[in-house]
Amino acid sequence: MKKFSHSIVLKCIAFVVLIAYFTLIIQTIVHVEEENKGDYEIVLQDNYFHGTDFMHESGFLVDDLVELLQVYKSEEHILDGGTLNKDEYRFQLNELYDEYLDLADLEYMEDPEQDEAFTKQYKDEIAHIKESMIQSDLSTFHSLQNRIEQTTSGKFFYASNGKETFSNSKLKDKKQFKEFPAYLIFEGQRRDVFPSEIDDDGYMYWVDGNLSNGAPKDQVIYLAFTQDFLDQHIFEWKEHKAEVTNVVYRLLAYAAVGLFAFIYLIVVSGRKPEDKAIHLHPIDRLFVDVNILLCISLSVFWFFLFDMVYFQMSTKWAAPITVPLTAAVAILLFSLIRHLKNGTWYKHTLIYQVVGHLFRFIGEVYKSGNVGVKTVILVIVYPLLIAATFFIFPITIGAAAWFTLKKVKEFNAIQTGVARIKEGELRHQIAVEGNGEFATLATNINSIADGLQHAVDGELKSERLKTELITNVSHDIRTPLTSIITYVDLLKQETDPEKMKGYIEILDQKSKRLKYLTDDLFEAAKATSGNIPVALEQIDLASLVTQGLGEVSEKMAEKHLEFRFQPPKQKIFIKADGKLLWRSIENVLSNIYKYALEGSRVYIEITEVEKDVLLTFKNISAYELNISADELMERFKRGDESRTSQGSGLGLSIARSLIDMQRGRFMIDIDGDLFKSMIYMPKAEVDEEN
Repeated sequence: MKKFSHSIVLKCIAFVVLIAYFTLIIQTIVHVEEENKGDYEIVLQDNYFHGTDFMHESGFLVDDLVELLQVYKSEEHILDGGTLNKDEYRFQLNELYDEYLDLADLEYMEDPEQDEAFTKQYKDEIAHIKESMIQSDLSTFHSLQNRIEQTTSGKFFYASNGKETFSNSKLKDKKQFKEFPAYLIFEGQRRDVFPSEIDDDGYMYWVDGNLSNGAPKDQVIYLAFTQDFLDQHIFEWKEHKAEVTNVVYRLLAYAAVGLFAFIYLIVVSGRKPEDKAIHLHPIDRLFVDVNILLCISLSVFWFFLFDMVYFQMSTKWAAPITVPLTAAVAILLFSLIRHLKNGTWYKHTLIYQVVGHLFRFIGEVYKSGNVGVKTVILVIVYPLLIAATFFIFPITIGAAAWFTLKKVKEFNAIQTGVARIKEGELRHQIAVEGNGEFATLATNINSIADGLQHAVDGELKSERLKTELITNVSHDIRTPLTSIITYVDLLKQETDPEKMKGYIEILDQKSKRLKYLTDDLFEAAKATSGNIPVALEQIDLASLVTQGLGEVSEKMAEKHLEFRFQPPKQKIFIKADGKLLWRSIENVLSNIYKYALEGSRVYIEITEVEKDVLLTFKNISAYELNISADELMERFKRGDESRTSQGSGLGLSIARSLIDMQRGRFMIDIDGDLFKSMIYMPKAEVDEEN
């Protein structure tokens, strides 16, 4: 279902349906406007007298009669100036008077002689203005007369103000009009209508709006409709209602289908069947604010074209105009929806990008430039900021004061910190937050202090190690040397051959021990100096370990040590010097032989760790390991602090130096009595394996 619902084919079909049904809605609305004058409220009306049709038939006629009775009355009234608009007449006279002052180079003043001169000089123009206004009113009067005389048959009216009378029949009495099936009676500000449904019509204000305010008491307007007139118009009203109702149902159906397609496209836009991520399209590269501007522009352009088509061209062009513009707006709209779903609707705006780049540029210049550059930027930017935020000037000044105070505090903190470091407090850290110039300076000073502290700690450690080295070397070498001297003296005085033979055996053991110590010391010095040649090659680590275990198996059996080594199923190759690597492994095994608990197991593992291969040795120590791993790696350090064992304390140090020369790493770990030796060697490349 997901593959089907998110398929591109179904999306395209939904998009076509959306555009098609939107176009159908527009075409249907245009049709209703053309055929039914956009009267959708007729669907909710249940009576002809409640609709706009009846109000059109009566309201316009009543308005014309009211205007004739109250404003224009008769030709004589108009010719006598009774309809003359005094405000308009005075306005035109003032314009003419201003012209008179300009031509005569006079200033305005309340001077009867000046007014009389104007009236005399512009007598004809004044008369022409008055005559033009009268003729205009007379023309309007005749137009109103012609309009009421063209009243359709089946509709009778009588209107009188006591002097003037307007009628299209011989009917004059109110009772005569009340005999018709529908009538409107207006006497002064009183109203009498039939049938009563007319009073329930919300459009009744069209009819009596001009009668409710200031209608003379002697003014009467009678309006009646014949049964034939009503039957014909009621029939037309019902047809009109049925047609509009059908159109409304169609509009609702079109809107439902279009809305369903729109909601579906909102849900699946940017989605693919294979994952839940939002996938943007090439059109989505358009900036969001530019997209919105284009949507608004295309919509306004569509309204402009549609208005031109509706009033100046054939409405058959509505669909060809609507389809492409609607499709373009829909594509842009769904692009906005994808950005909204993706959370990039504001970050992908042109304004955000421009402002962001500007701030980043200023920030990078401020962070990377020297103090002079930053000062210039502040000098330029701050006045511009003041100008741009002039309406909140106090807030801007307050922010500047706060910024300055903050920088002064940072400077004081640095000054105090430097003074404390100068006094010897090398562990003191200057705390300056942020990433500005002062923060960078504080970080650098802290780094210098840390470096000095590390140098001091390193020097102290070096001195301590030198002292321990001298002590340990002296102790380890002096012990066999003292024995040699002692037994040499005894040998000089001894005459018994058996005792002499025993002394010679002891001298042989002590001299070999002394040679062993001096050889290890020489090898350690040589390994540390890096003067040993290294020939890296491809080595099968498991084979090397298996072969080495075979060589030391007899020696390990003396202490009843049991090895547990399971070679990997596949060969693992490393880059190393075979001789040096074996020497390192041999030192580790020798360390295990000397210090492992008798009768315990030794575990050996080979694992791959990213680009390295890890060789691990685990054994249980026979001595209590009350020493750290770092200290145990130092020269002449042993796990037995009493130094009663036969080791030199150089084995692990030599192993680490040899492994380092092969670009590997040697580490040890102590967990209670569990002792682990770990050798990391670089893995050989695949092509080299082949």
